[in-house]
Amino acid sequence: MPHWLRPEWSAVAGVQALSTTRAGGSSHAPYASLNLGAHVGDDAAAVQANRERLRAAAAMPAEPVWLTQVHGTLVADLDGTGSAPDIAADAAVTSQPGRICAVMTADCLPVLLAARDGAAVAAAHAGWRGLAAGVIEATLQALRRKIPSGASIQAWLGPAIGPTHFEVGAEVRAAFLDQDRAAECAFKANAQSRWHCNLYALARQRLHAQGVTSISGGDFCTYAEEQLFYSHRRDVQHRGLPGTGRMATLIWRT
Repeated sequence: MPHWLRPEWSAVAGVQALSTTRAGGSSHAPYASLNLGAHVGDDAAAVQANRERLRAAAAMPAEPVWLTQVHGTLVADLDGTGSAPDIAADAAVTSQPGRICAVMTADCLPVLLAARDGAAVAAAHAGWRGLAAGVIEATLQALRRKIPSGASIQAWLGPAIGPTHFEVGAEVRAAFLDQDRAAECAFKANAQSRWHCNLYALARQRLHAQGVTSISGGDFCTYAEEQLFYSHRRDVQHRGLPGTGRMATLIWRT
């Protein structure tokens, strides 16, 4: 059976959400086993089998809308685009029951958003480039267009690479500090004159600045927790494997 995590947030009537791990699929190494990414070099039949297995196990009402992610800020409005394939975007929003917002990650940060009354939901793919460029702000703007002004929103931060293993150069730090000096607290210098970057802290800052204070999650590390998660930095960059899989973080209205 596919294995997944549930957001640790206040349950909202009519909203389902989950974030998969790497367990419970049919892909072989280095993609073992629940790889949901069709773009990473895995056998196409295995990926399709994994997607079908997840959909059945989670009782999904439809096929998730799988985005073509480009580390940008474009938000796909699934109420307008429906289930059209190959949408180039890094976030999705919907108020329509049965439309499933999905983002795939293997170190980048997945962010789920839901109106407190369940009227609309969204998912965002937030690596450091997307965070710096404003993908969270863009997703919140799209979500707020579907709910009453001032309506409360809650957020969940899914599995991403933790600061101990996310070492970056000065240019990454500068990309955030040039916009907000408060981002300095999310970076810690190391002995190699580089920086350990805390994606979770950066996302919380962005959410707070947008008036979202109900934030949960942010307790995982995809790099360190190898039995649970894929990690591009661990498997491809550091170990030299030919590829690694992708987890999916999904949210929908029932």
